[in-house]
Amino acid sequence: MNVTTAGMVTTNIRTPDWKEMRRWRALELKRDGWSQQEIADALGVTKVAVSQWMTAVQKHGVTSLQARPHKGATPKLTPDQLKLIPEFLSHGAEAYGFRGEVWTCRRIGQVIAREFAVTYHKDHVSRLLKALGWTPQKPMERAAQRDEEKIIEWRDETWPELKKKRGVRIKRPSLLTNRASICCPELSAPMRRVA
Repeated sequence: MNVTTAGMVTTNIRTPDWKEMRRWRALELKRDGWSQQEIADALGVTKVAVSQWMTAVQKHGVTSLQARPHKGATPKLTPDQLKLIPEFLSHGAEAYGFRGEVWTCRRIGQVIAREFAVTYHKDHVSRLLKALGWTPQKPMERAAQRDEEKIIEWRDETWPELKKKRGVRIKRPSLLTNRASICCPELSAPMRRVA
């Protein structure tokens, strides 16, 4: 959907620099003689915002309208500490007192807390692992009493024999009905099998 704003057509799809583009448009409109209130109404912002943009342009020049990257929070772990995580995990989950050898994000978060005295939410642990190149893996479910030798024997000997016998099939009768015969027998027509 397109929206006409202050004489220009824009789309609702917002790019990362859409706010910067809005500030530049405000400057253009100001230079064309628009009042700050008219600019604010046209661009869907407050008059205070327009005033701040114009003040910044007067003090620091037009470069003050450019978007600045957001740094975000400082990482809790250093890059060297992050590189140690795979080494800790290679010892296995049971080495850290967990039952079973399955690593979950919650467990890895507990190991990070124990080793580095830093806590992370399990969702962020997932992001850390992705940054390290690790991918989530679903553990293979296998029975404890599984006998690998018997499985190989069945796969190599029994299964090929069964495949040979597949040519002999059990004949199953076909059941053909039509819906009218179920609810209104007087409307039903005899059904024939179509080849």
